[in-house]
Amino acid sequence: MTHSNRMPDLPRRRFVQGLAAGGVALGLSPLLTPARAASPGTLTGSAPVLTGTEFELVIDESPVNFTGKRRMATTINGSIPAPTLRMREGDEVTIRVVNKLKEPTSIHWHGIILPYEMDGVPGISFAGIAPGETFTYRFRLEQSGTYWYHSHSGMQELTGMYGALIIDPAEAEPIIADREHVVLLSDWTDENPMRVLAKLKNQGDFYNFNQPTVSDFFRDVSGEGLGAAIGKRQMWNQMRMSPTDLADLSAETLTYLMNGTTPAGNWTALFKPGERVRLRFINGAGNTFYDVRIPGLKLTVVQADGLNVEPVDVDEFRFGPGETYDVIVEPTAEAYTLFAQAMDRTGYARGTLATREGLSAAVPPIDPVQQLTMADMMGAMDHGAHGGAMAGMDHAAMGHGNMAGMDHGAMGHGNMAGMDHAAMGHGNMAGMDHAAMGHGNMAGMDHAAMGHGMHGAMASSLARPSQTVRHASTEYGPSVDMRVDMPRTNLDDPGVGLRDNGRRVLTLADLRTPGGPLDPRPAEREIELHLTGNMERYTWSFDGVEFGNSTPIHLSYGERVRIILHNDTMMTHPMHLHGMWSELESPEGDFLVRRHTIPVQPAQRISFLVTADALGRWAWHCHLMFHMDAGMFRMVVVS
Repeated sequence: MTHSNRMPDLPRRRFVQGLAAGGVALGLSPLLTPARAASPGTLTGSAPVLTGTEFELVIDESPVNFTGKRRMATTINGSIPAPTLRMREGDEVTIRVVNKLKEPTSIHWHGIILPYEMDGVPGISFAGIAPGETFTYRFRLEQSGTYWYHSHSGMQELTGMYGALIIDPAEAEPIIADREHVVLLSDWTDENPMRVLAKLKNQGDFYNFNQPTVSDFFRDVSGEGLGAAIGKRQMWNQMRMSPTDLADLSAETLTYLMNGTTPAGNWTALFKPGERVRLRFINGAGNTFYDVRIPGLKLTVVQADGLNVEPVDVDEFRFGPGETYDVIVEPTAEAYTLFAQAMDRTGYARGTLATREGLSAAVPPIDPVQQLTMADMMGAMDHGAHGGAMAGMDHAAMGHGNMAGMDHGAMGHGNMAGMDHAAMGHGNMAGMDHAAMGHGNMAGMDHAAMGHGMHGAMASSLARPSQTVRHASTEYGPSVDMRVDMPRTNLDDPGVGLRDNGRRVLTLADLRTPGGPLDPRPAEREIELHLTGNMERYTWSFDGVEFGNSTPIHLSYGERVRIILHNDTMMTHPMHLHGMWSELESPEGDFLVRRHTIPVQPAQRISFLVTADALGRWAWHCHLMFHMDAGMFRMVVVS
């Protein structure tokens, strides 16, 4: 991919830390409430807290200033974040949402199991809330834990419309803590989000200033030898891709926020020495994966996506938009830094855990940028290693290397060293044309029709997830710039930038939901979906089909389905299925953890089981906002 010779906006770069007093402008309305530091008695963090069973939320525009530039935000009750809603499991709640905007709006209750008409996705579960109208959400709470809510209309989520949703258990709380705080991470851009999207459409790496440099080349020469270094650079150049495509947006346009507060603002959560403190981390960002740690403190992860997990001690965890993690810490010093660096290492959100306001601790330097490896590009062809040595392959002599695990025909590279990969098929399936083999257009993704139904001896084939890669014929088109034929299936990889960093980093393989799956039945059929994209066109999709051209995925009410997500892109996608739990399983088919949002790393193939116990129409999408808007979105119909 080519990159323009533009320089960062230096005045903008000076505002990466934001304004110390940045946030909602003051003195303009009695409803306007900026995020503030938690007081000793506050349990849920910095946003206003609303409790009970009846709520009124007013959606409007409010002036904000995070960087020295006055902008308009989309707010709920004048606050960023929106008010924290505190509810109780088993209660029926009524939430009246008043739209004072000049455009339609909506609220989606992320991770909440409810009737589809209350899910809040315009065009799928309801018509949306028109300007001047009030819509009443009403549903019974069947769960407890840490969740959040946000707009599902346009770019309103990115412009400030998100808040925490805490549901206390009906019975005694099994997680013991003396105090708790919500830590809601998000990101903000002073630009019009539609203008940002237009820039990405024109040039997918517009905001990426971490391109490989001459010093990176000499480092590769020192570590790998001249031939390998030249071959590596040739490979990336010929593929028109960058090994630093870790995020679409960077600190060039984003300001990273913790509870609506800039790094310079230093949001502060208080504690008393000797207390066990529960921190409810929520990623409400539009576009940012955060790597979270508190230098000097162990984090005991006790909840993931609102559900309790077997406790696991870590130093750090990564989570993407839509995910939540609850951790327990036991601080002993006066102050600790809550440090959440963006995956692309261009900036961070920051706050302080302290015994009194006004204290701060050292802010660690941002970790060095790590480039994507061959494992991230091609999956398992290097036998699971993260570094991608690919023994026995002469990269310099072969240009792209053999790269048997990737279909270069999809990337438009045609004849490489005399080999027409498009004609050859798919690398590991040497000489086989999957479309001709009857795996053609899998728009419906119903692999039961392909011999995976629960019939007789076929039932045993569903005991564990299929490892046979099946690319839909729709992947062979302009919306797809790469395909992975030998994906990774391991769940113990913390991801690029976190490997071998000297810290204990949480992985999906560490998580266990107590009590086993909700439904003990095995899968009745298997659905395989590929996460696809084209960075030059900036399109994102399932199986090469953007949402506007897609057909719904149909599930029969009550059936038990295995879903395989196969990532054919270089980016990690946090995939959120509305309305039903996703029960992640190991490559061997063993139940691991129940989630509502599952991150899928580059060249990774993962699987989970779903019980289709929720009638209606549901959304399923990547929770990176611009990926969703550019087409990585499908409708699921349960009937």
